[in-house]
Amino acid sequence: MIATATGPHHLQLTREGQLRHFLTLDGLGRELLTDILDTADSFIEVGERTIKKVPLLRGRTVVNLFFESSTRTRSTFELAAKRLSADVLNLDISTSATSKGESLADTLYNLEAMASDMFVVRHAQSGAPHFIAESVTPKVAIINAGDGRHAHPTQAMLDMLTIRQHKKTFAGLKVAIVGDVLHSRVARSQIRALNELGVAEVRVIAPGTLLPRDVEALGCTVEYDMMRGMKDLDVVIMLRLQKERMEGALLPSEGEFYRLYGLDRAKLALAKPDCIVMHPGPINRGVEIESAVADGPQSVILNQVTNGIAIRMAVMSMAMGGQLAERQQALNDIAKQEVRS
Repeated sequence: MIATATGPHHLQLTREGQLRHFLTLDGLGRELLTDILDTADSFIEVGERTIKKVPLLRGRTVVNLFFESSTRTRSTFELAAKRLSADVLNLDISTSATSKGESLADTLYNLEAMASDMFVVRHAQSGAPHFIAESVTPKVAIINAGDGRHAHPTQAMLDMLTIRQHKKTFAGLKVAIVGDVLHSRVARSQIRALNELGVAEVRVIAPGTLLPRDVEALGCTVEYDMMRGMKDLDVVIMLRLQKERMEGALLPSEGEFYRLYGLDRAKLALAKPDCIVMHPGPINRGVEIESAVADGPQSVILNQVTNGIAIRMAVMSMAMGGQLAERQQALNDIAKQEVRS
């Protein structure tokens, strides 16, 4: 589980290249991403056991800090931690001291003082997990569960695991991401992961109002017409319309969006016969996707949910291993300095 850091102080990695935080896919090479997928594969069977536990995080404390509402992501992180035998604390932000005026930093300092080992952070502000890892509690492993419009790395990795399970290899694949790319942290992480793992093409399909400026710089091609964009696809990933993040009228109506960009059976028929259909959830049926497609034979949406637990187990166990290795290295460095003096 070793990767090459982009610099001596690369925040996510130890000096030996082990994962110690998981904040973004930026700077993580194909080897480390493949290690995460392989580790997750080894955890799949844990969910099929009568006793769904392994002792890798026994005695460790994981705190879920969700400053944004979530059901699927929070639940799978909690299950992942418990299957690793960790003690789990779910902090209710609405009733925590932060709602009474305490700063985020003071809340985190107090949790660190309770001997917490890992914070799983979901926050509306882009960069919040990075700030925590760098400037607030660097000795606590920080896992990004989604920050603003920036990144959602575990969602992207569970999507990669799902693709690999069904397509066996990334080489030669044509993948399209459809819908609200502008507001999607998931799309940004997916594009990064797909390119790093070596697909042939990443295509985004959306109206111009739902695309970031200079979106091609992320590493994708753009198609505004879904009927053209669906041709020759191996994988299509639908995105939720994130109305809570939209400012102003970016769409004429949900009905018009569905007519032009919603995935129905007619549009899916334009892709390859074995094209798989994905969605990070939650699904808005009749807005982004037809029920017959979401529940159809090409849909792997529920596989994504299952794989979310395994990916999060992999990331949490690897980050904790890197943190422990770094702590031991620090003790060794102190011992060497004492010997010299």
